[in-house]
Amino acid sequence: MDNNLLERGSVLNRSEIIEYMEKPDIEERLIITPILDPEESIDICSIDIRLGNEFIVMRKQSFPNLDLADQKELEINIGKYQEEIRKNFHEQFVLHPHQLIIGSTFEYIKMPIDLMCHVVGKSTWGRMGLIIATATKVDPGFRGCVTLEIINEGEIPIILYPGLPIGQIVLNRIQEKDTYDGSYACATGPQFPSIMEKSKNWKFWYPPPTPQQVSKQIDKE
Repeated sequence: MDNNLLERGSVLNRSEIIEYMEKPDIEERLIITPILDPEESIDICSIDIRLGNEFIVMRKQSFPNLDLADQKELEINIGKYQEEIRKNFHEQFVLHPHQLIIGSTFEYIKMPIDLMCHVVGKSTWGRMGLIIATATKVDPGFRGCVTLEIINEGEIPIILYPGLPIGQIVLNRIQEKDTYDGSYACATGPQFPSIMEKSKNWKFWYPPPTPQQVSKQIDKE
């Protein structure tokens, strides 16, 4: 890609997307696979992404909340709160009103180190109340299936099927090359949140433990 191309706007258009996907150097190449129908999937400035087969479902539990400050209870409850399931192609997933699930893209994505992207919903789904990708940024150098937070904000159940176009990615060029080093690299499906590791770094913001919590911790040990 020449300097003339770099001087254009930061959002890639269709021809620039295709040019990145056809780069001879695999490290510089944008890889999104499989793309079943390039003519349909690559839009004027975005690429459609499809819904994968695996989901993490939030269970209704008897415990009142998930408190990040209570490390022991969080570690116990977070596993009870989430369940991983798989749906085959042509098999429906019923997303009930105000239900949150975690899914992922059907496509495996490799971002070059000079591109990042945002995941956005499709207006057809949005007008039905379906909201996706509440955490939208995909960093340069990321490799894997992109995890999607999906919620039905409507008033009636929505039927989802693996393989349906669920959203789109908008690609942005960055000025300085960098690479992703987060905890969700090389994922092949939706990922449980790595909240235990991250919450330990937030202890400054938590209230000090109550005498009851200290006593409870001593009893457990």
